[in-house]
Amino acid sequence: MHKLIFLMGPTASGKSALALSLARQFPLEIVNADSVQIYKGLDIGSAKPTLAEQQQIPHHLLDLTTPDQPYSADRYREAAWQVMAECWQRQTIPLFVGGSGLYFRAVAQGLVLIPPMDPNIRRTIQEQGQQHGWPTLHRHLQQVDPTLATRLSPNDGQRISQGLAVYQATGKPLSQWQQEQPPPPPLTILKLAPLWPREQLYSRIQHRFALMLQQGLLEEAQQLLNAGYDLDLPAMKAVGYRQLFPYLTGAISLPEAVERAQRESRRYAKRQMTWLRQEQDLHWLPPEGEQEALALVAPFLHSRQPQPDSDHTNPPDRGAGTQTSLLF
Repeated sequence: MHKLIFLMGPTASGKSALALSLARQFPLEIVNADSVQIYKGLDIGSAKPTLAEQQQIPHHLLDLTTPDQPYSADRYREAAWQVMAECWQRQTIPLFVGGSGLYFRAVAQGLVLIPPMDPNIRRTIQEQGQQHGWPTLHRHLQQVDPTLATRLSPNDGQRISQGLAVYQATGKPLSQWQQEQPPPPPLTILKLAPLWPREQLYSRIQHRFALMLQQGLLEEAQQLLNAGYDLDLPAMKAVGYRQLFPYLTGAISLPEAVERAQRESRRYAKRQMTWLRQEQDLHWLPPEGEQEALALVAPFLHSRQPQPDSDHTNPPDRGAGTQTSLLF
């Protein structure tokens, strides 16, 4: 029973509807893997499953915290493993659904725990990368952490920055921190992702945002403003909400806010697709590919595998509270 299903994909690709359909036909429980749906009050703009849908099929890891309480990847992983253990005990399979690649990788690959870092270090490195170009900083990374550098593209600014920051903060290469971490428990994962032609996906994004406005997204965004949340909080920077706030404060017109939101949603989808293309063993599904998904899920659920050790059905220890988690 040590199995998982990952239903990944860009925004507006139909993941939620497909997940509900699969869960109606197989012993599955849906686990949220969207970094916005964990926040209370961000419902319409995150396309959170409705209460009626949540009553049809068990859903987990929704509404975990308020927007003023940022939620880290290691906290998500701990909560996810607890849900996984409970599902396995009920003889059901967790079906993770969402578009946050970091959450999927936190569950499948684990997190690297290091001492806390001064955020100014990362900020300075980011400025250097923008000024001199990431290939220049990649050459520096080759000197301090050649093992890591060989795995990274010279233009992978996020991971180059992370590697250099860890070395500057701790004096030890990130690759060494990674080697010292215990390996994650073995998992058998079926990875699925709907694949839409780009123009069709962009059309779906535009249509869905218009529908969200009809459902009350402006009112929901206004409620967040009225609650007094800092606009620099991660939750308040979520795509869709962030572009509406200037309209609600009188800075721009509604058509301009909508155009910005749709544009940023398209860019977000593009980043999600870039992430997904790096995933190994990912099964791409055609648009409206329910039958193709069924043909993959059925044999996966019925295949036999060795029973996991009992320790593997417990959530992993997050370690001391003074550690910081990084996922690479």
